[in-house]
Amino acid sequence: MASQQMQDIKALLRQRRDEAADKPEPTIEQARANMEEMLAAFPGVEGATNRAVEAGGVPGEWTLIDPSAPPGSSPTLLYFHGGGYTVGSPATHRRLVTSLCLAAGVDGLSVDYRLAPEHPFPAAVDDALSAYRWLTGTAGVDPSKVVVAGDSAGGGLAAALLVALRDAGDPQPAGAYLLSPWTDLAATGESRRSRAEVEPMLEVKGESRSAQLYAAGQPLDNPLVSPLYANLAGVAPLLIQVGDHEILLDDSTRLAESARNSGVDVELSVWPEAFHVFQILVGVIPEADQAVAAAGSWIASRVSSGVAS
Repeated sequence: MASQQMQDIKALLRQRRDEAADKPEPTIEQARANMEEMLAAFPGVEGATNRAVEAGGVPGEWTLIDPSAPPGSSPTLLYFHGGGYTVGSPATHRRLVTSLCLAAGVDGLSVDYRLAPEHPFPAAVDDALSAYRWLTGTAGVDPSKVVVAGDSAGGGLAAALLVALRDAGDPQPAGAYLLSPWTDLAATGESRRSRAEVEPMLEVKGESRSAQLYAAGQPLDNPLVSPLYANLAGVAPLLIQVGDHEILLDDSTRLAESARNSGVDVELSVWPEAFHVFQILVGVIPEADQAVAAAGSWIASRVSSGVAS
């Protein structure tokens, strides 16, 4: 059974969604401001230093657990924030990324990739590639010491990055940690219907709007738009965490099945009654703390093995 804190947050999210139902759809600018305001209300996490950086021409933010050590001298979590490819930033996900870095004992590089509709596909994938190549080239972090990660759209982007790296002949990272990844923008999963009543965070209508803005006329089953449709053979090991009350549940379970069928090492963790990207409330709900701790252990084990896939 979900913790009382989880239940309280879900009730609050449902209330906010019900209150917004009779209001006009927010503009992209309003949605971006709303996300920044909502997540800024939670206290920061101490124990790391944040520093702006240009990662191969792509803006980003270092999270350094030892600020006296040069950036790039430690194993690194390369993180892509969620937000439907239209909202979000390193600032909105700073608490989560910092918590993950502290749990894993690694530095972080959070990527401020370009957003739709101003910059539709393939801008985000191009930026992800540029940031990864900069991190493993100019910054000097060996791919075997890098884990890529992302939540929701950022999780889909992390998975697309693995496919793009493989197809380009680049080395894979040590692993990829995907939090409720959005991998099927064509929206064919049954969970979009079976979980619609219990999902407090996402709505199918909003998901569809974001998919159209990001794809901008490209087929929604393009493997780099929706990595569920990619051949995943040869990509790095995956850790996937997802909530059982998510409309995007099937985006995770089907990606895990596809990866396993392609010979990829996959660990799938489905959290009972949890909502979309519940980990972002680390420090607020115990399930988030537990998920981040488990992910930290997995990330640490991947970069300590010293061998990228």
